[in-house]
Amino acid sequence: MSIIAENLQAVEATIEAACKAAARPRSTVELLAVSKTFPAEAVLEAVDAGQRAFGENYLQEGVDKIAAVAKARPDLALEWHFIGPIQSNKTRPIATHFDWVHTVERLKIAQRLSEQRPPERGPLNVCLQVNISGETSKSGAQPGEVLALARAVAALPNLHLRGLMAIPEPQADPQLQRQPFAQLRTLARDIVKAGIFIDTLSMGMSADMHAAMLEGATIVRVGSAIFGARHYE
Repeated sequence: MSIIAENLQAVEATIEAACKAAARPRSTVELLAVSKTFPAEAVLEAVDAGQRAFGENYLQEGVDKIAAVAKARPDLALEWHFIGPIQSNKTRPIATHFDWVHTVERLKIAQRLSEQRPPERGPLNVCLQVNISGETSKSGAQPGEVLALARAVAALPNLHLRGLMAIPEPQADPQLQRQPFAQLRTLARDIVKAGIFIDTLSMGMSADMHAAMLEGATIVRVGSAIFGARHYE
């Protein structure tokens, strides 16, 4: 068994334990393997271990990897999520190549994604990124802006608004980790109460996914716990 396969087993055990602690079915949480900076070969190792959903932060790297993995395994239908910041001039390839986008924070970006989504691919699943901790260095809509943004994005023809995403300020204390996730869950509940159906909370990474799942995460984005430490050039 490869190291990546062993790591996936360990992450799966964490997810199962968190679901049990929260009295949730295991099927309510999707594991998104964040493969940024790792080669297509690492993705293929994860595929061989049963993983089917992958997240990429960097557009060109992600597009190249999608093509390489598809060439190596044309028999498999994988799910590709874009989870990095979005520049206006990069929306067309994102709309073309990805199945999900987690980082919509402005209506202009959502409009471009909708306009540029190839009709044959069907609606693009999107999450609104929320700056839940109010950090000046973080991307995301302010919590008070989210409902209006959700209304506008939900009306776009080639997008399917699925939910909210956040990357809270890192905390070592598990109880402190839970607070921003609880705030995001409340925001999502308010959107549903306003008549906009969403079903996704993309929150929690390698260091805080247990806390996120206790607060209702439906997608956890896990990279280093699966693929190992990243080495940035």
